[in-house]
Amino acid sequence: MIGLTDGIFGMVMTLLVFGMALPQAHLITEGQFITFLNSIAHSFGLTIVSFILVSSFWIYHHEFIKINSLNMPFLWINILFLACISCIPFTTSIIGSYSMFFISNVLFGLNIFLTILFFSIMYIYAYNMGFLENNPSKTEKRYVLKTFLIIMGLTIAVNLLDFNFSEDFIYLFLLVPVISTLRDINFKMKS
Repeated sequence: MIGLTDGIFGMVMTLLVFGMALPQAHLITEGQFITFLNSIAHSFGLTIVSFILVSSFWIYHHEFIKINSLNMPFLWINILFLACISCIPFTTSIIGSYSMFFISNVLFGLNIFLTILFFSIMYIYAYNMGFLENNPSKTEKRYVLKTFLIIMGLTIAVNLLDFNFSEDFIYLFLLVPVISTLRDINFKMKS
């Protein structure tokens, strides 16, 4: 399971970069090159945001889903989580090209939301079945689930702000590793 998960994460992170396109025409002057760089700045920023989100999900999977046993339902939940991860390059490309359309923002936000939802379902299922290697306490379970609720809330807020006010609100997703890290430090200091 870990091998498949790591492989998919590696491919998704690579595909994000392949979503960046070189110019169709041959650039002759430095001015044309600068114009090209300006034209892809938003797409490049979105790629960085998506890369950070995918990296965060990979870290969460390795930090919270250390299992000592599994069954078929758990594997299928993990597959659904990985399917959501696999769609991130596609929805990143959509929002990069069509961010002026509300539905493109919704598709990207829904992709991130479903990724978090399936991860939460996977964690809860593994917790309830006793599959988690470290046998987390109820306090740790609440900490993990609250972290994901915060990220779900951030996803909804970013989606609404990004379309209604400015496409630059998408960069609020860069807060995900900050929120996670601060919550982790705070949780470990209290434990």
